[in-house]
Amino acid sequence: MELKKTVRFYLEDIETPIGKAINLTIVGLVLLSSACFVAETYAIPPVLRLRLDVLNTVILILFTIEYLLRLWSAEHRVRFFFSLASLIDLIAILPFLFTAIDIRFIRIFRWFRILRLLRFVEGKTIFGYVSREDGVIFARILLTLFTIIFIYSGLIYQVEHSINGDRFTTFLDAVYFSVATMTTVGFGDITPISETGRLLTVLMILTGIALIPWQVGDLIRQLVKTSTQIETVCPQCGLDSHDRDANFCKNCGHGLTQMKTSQKSL
Repeated sequence: MELKKTVRFYLEDIETPIGKAINLTIVGLVLLSSACFVAETYAIPPVLRLRLDVLNTVILILFTIEYLLRLWSAEHRVRFFFSLASLIDLIAILPFLFTAIDIRFIRIFRWFRILRLLRFVEGKTIFGYVSREDGVIFARILLTLFTIIFIYSGLIYQVEHSINGDRFTTFLDAVYFSVATMTTVGFGDITPISETGRLLTVLMILTGIALIPWQVGDLIRQLVKTSTQIETVCPQCGLDSHDRDANFCKNCGHGLTQMKTSQKSL
């Protein structure tokens, strides 16, 4: 039991040096695996492509080990298995789990690995403490936009490259199409010709419409709320933005009464 608690703690912890190192490594592997997939869409030497395949296999093995450790150490395994973070992790390793079966469409799931980064965009990050909630929301908006473009570009590239290779030659062509479409510019020089590609384009637009304005609304509400707050630095965690009538820190619960009293005396 103690071993499970220790493993679970360090897989989720982002404050201790060990926990931060583990989670930074996971983030680095996600970005590295995504970079490998982008590189594979270009005309590269066979030797380099072979090395990328080996690197990708190693990363998939590490992701699989991490997923199994999370599942093994979970306090409630059934609840963990059906959680969003667990399903994202499972989708990310599907190409490795099904290597023995020739299911070519399973390759599209590899583009969902970038979603693993969403677990690290919280008020408390592996890079440090984000004291203002509006900064967290802004970072989440950027990551959401990047995720939508990256995932749908990968899916559209997978679908269109084989039948529309003169337009979707590389992953960058798919990104160019996604950005032009998401910004409603739509130059029309690159367009999908398959029904699946067009369906993915519609889904990409609907996803952006559903998620981005909602998060921007959260940002605006947070900015309005921040304008009514005062700068009272918590001596415990350093958070410097609290409501005017707050007596305790909203992050760590440390008392603020003495701090307010000292500020009034000044």
